[in-house]
Amino acid sequence: MAIFGIRFDLRNPTFSGVTDTARYRAAIEMCEWADRLGFAVCILSEHHGADDGYLPSPLPLAAAIAARTQTMRVQIAALVASFHDPLRLAEDIAVVDLISGGRLDVVITNGYVASEFAMFGRPLAERAARTTEVVRTLREAWSGETFAFRGRDARVTPSPAQPGGPKIAMGGSTEAAARRAARVGDGFLPSSPELWEHYRDERVRLGHPDPGPYAAGDTSVFVLGTDVDATWRAVAPYFLHEVNAYGQWMAEAGVTQGGYAEVRDADALRETGQYRVLTPGQLVDELRSGGEYAFALFHPMVGGIPPALAWESLHLFEHEVLPKL
Repeated sequence: MAIFGIRFDLRNPTFSGVTDTARYRAAIEMCEWADRLGFAVCILSEHHGADDGYLPSPLPLAAAIAARTQTMRVQIAALVASFHDPLRLAEDIAVVDLISGGRLDVVITNGYVASEFAMFGRPLAERAARTTEVVRTLREAWSGETFAFRGRDARVTPSPAQPGGPKIAMGGSTEAAARRAARVGDGFLPSSPELWEHYRDERVRLGHPDPGPYAAGDTSVFVLGTDVDATWRAVAPYFLHEVNAYGQWMAEAGVTQGGYAEVRDADALRETGQYRVLTPGQLVDELRSGGEYAFALFHPMVGGIPPALAWESLHLFEHEVLPKL
């Protein structure tokens, strides 16, 4: 049986014609649906000040999803360390973990969008140090004991449901971030697979067990449709919106290993294979060929796809893919 995840960033460009309330409610309902079907994880992301309303505050949404699901884990990938007070972040994560019954996972990252750092008054040059401080503070805070924080005593209560708190993975798009994750994190989520080798090398150098080769599955975005060309025409504007929004951020930041570059039109994007429309049968074949641990990550409202169109893809999975696996 394959493993399934579902992801949301709640982009809502004006051309989608959807209210923010409708989109947020749809995300929660889709998580209930995914939980009922045995999905392993829901992933939420964070960005700030985006024209399309990209999800800026994933922890409240994670709490809502946790309250409406039973077994699916909820992962925040990722929280940008510089934009959060470490003590309040420790408290907020602890509360969401309690609501979830210990199903919360967090990824902490440096961030890279200059306008966001300007918005919060945080120098880009301090981001690595702030990330390290946040990770250290979270671990100390979740002990339930009094600890020293910036020269004063602090104590975070109540403690998370998970003893010692959720695991803290780290994200990144550079060799330095990969090696930092090996030193202070519980795992690493690279923006590009080739960064994994730096993480692996540093873990071994520090005397830890070899984490092995990069094990993530296919990271391309896909939507299901019975008529591939017709579905592509319907979703292409949203695919283009996402790839170009990320591509612009990464180009401005000089990020070359993020997996996104601006694309001129839908035909050019389709040729890259980064965004795909699959028939149910094609997805069945791919998952069967992937073996017992094949992984498929659904991003049903990618780029602002309206909920009604997203549900068409999800229902095809439920009725025409899942029964054949």
